Amino acid sequence: MGIVLNQSLKNTIITYLGFGVGAINTLYLYPVFLGATYYAVANYILSAANVIMPLFAIGMQNTLVKYYTQYKTEEERERFLSFTVLFPLLLCIPLGLIGLFYYDDIVYFVSKKNPVVNEFIWLIPFIGLCMAYFEIFYAWARVHMHSVFGNFIKEVGLRIFSLLALIAVYYKWITVVDFVYVTAGIYFLALIVTMWYAFRIKQPNFQFTIPQNVKEILEYTFYIILSGSVANLLLDGDKIMLNQYMLIDNIAYYSVATYIALVISVPSRAMHQIVYPITARLMHEDKHDELNELYKKTSINLQVVGGFVMLCIFVNINQMYELVPKEYSGGIVVVFMIGISKYFDLILGNNNAIIFNSKYYRMVLFLGLFLVFLTIALNMFFIPRYGILGSAFATLLSITLYSLAKLLFVVKRMHLYPFTKETVSSIVLTTAVFVAFYFWEFPMYPLIAITLKSILVTIVYLYLNYKFKISPEINGVLDTIYKRIKKN
Repeated sequence: MGIVLNQSLKNTIITYLGFGVGAINTLYLYPVFLGATYYAVANYILSAANVIMPLFAIGMQNTLVKYYTQYKTEEERERFLSFTVLFPLLLCIPLGLIGLFYYDDIVYFVSKKNPVVNEFIWLIPFIGLCMAYFEIFYAWARVHMHSVFGNFIKEVGLRIFSLLALIAVYYKWITVVDFVYVTAGIYFLALIVTMWYAFRIKQPNFQFTIPQNVKEILEYTFYIILSGSVANLLLDGDKIMLNQYMLIDNIAYYSVATYIALVISVPSRAMHQIVYPITARLMHEDKHDELNELYKKTSINLQVVGGFVMLCIFVNINQMYELVPKEYSGGIVVVFMIGISKYFDLILGNNNAIIFNSKYYRMVLFLGLFLVFLTIALNMFFIPRYGILGSAFATLLSITLYSLAKLLFVVKRMHLYPFTKETVSSIVLTTAVFVAFYFWEFPMYPLIAITLKSILVTIVYLYLNYKFKISPEINGVLDTIYKRIKKN
């Protein structure tokens, strides 16, 4: 776990730094500087781009990680790298032609409830393509065990440039309309920088040749496209559905709530960057016991870290919403519903990496497709009746069912088990700390109240986790920190 803990810790710090910048943007700058309408427009464009991104990447970021280590010679690896970069371009052409042919129909369908999105529709495929190739070049770096820089660009760089663009709006150097276009430019810049970094790690030697196992690769890629679309629809599909049924301002209210809840999933995102290729290697080498041990370690470590983040959010949620305009306050319940779904997904550890690198990925995909249809149906039912709360409930139900299905599949089919007795202990401990602190509020300025309560939660939570030895790895990290402090 050495390299996992090392790079995961760096990625976690970077990701939380990015979420800190993002919190400033989301809780204050976006609502105040852009207003609800154009904040919602920018968010909708990015969400739609993220949903179609797997079609442009055609799953090559996952395919690259799965198959790269299986090639034995440098020539085979260079041929494979070339294929993963060049092949998606061939499929982007027909997708672009289809988009042009049906452009008027697409614009009418998307903008019939909110005409304000009309002029920005073409940005969706552009940003989607940038996102797709960013992920491919990021995977290029990850297979060479360099995950930190790409994570910095993705989590911190994008948000810092968005922060600068928001400042430009404040000083009226650009308009709120210009901001949407600048956002597209930021994603293009992220792509260029990541491509440059990937090429520095491994100098490209592009070859217009096809790998020998191309049939196997394309079959795997086809299923990964669909599974990636499933995951992204579960993540951003609710915002797209809100645009079809409600005034677009509601996307802004919903986005603030979901952003706060998504902070809970940061540890999983950070660890996933380095655990994914290790999982692929262990499965390729058929090291079942090592994989099972890794599964358990990632599960409990993510549960402890994610539980801490969830606690800090939940016990401070009322004070957090005192920092945003009052019209956003209806999202507090959304935070709880989305947050709980993210926590459950978090404690599954490297479940996704195991599934995507196994021979059973096809069957799980079909289950995911069913759940996408379920999500759409639930949103269509609940949004007209309950607004953003209905959308949040539909997301909670869908993600929980999807996560539970994946867990049962891995347990039954592959005989891998993520949970231990510490799993139950951690849930009980987290619940007890939540009950102890949620109803205790400091009558002072929200930021000061949040800081004080978070410090107290941190002390109590770390002490109890250490005392009951929930995670040996985290206890080891705390012991190391204590020894260094004591030595100084």
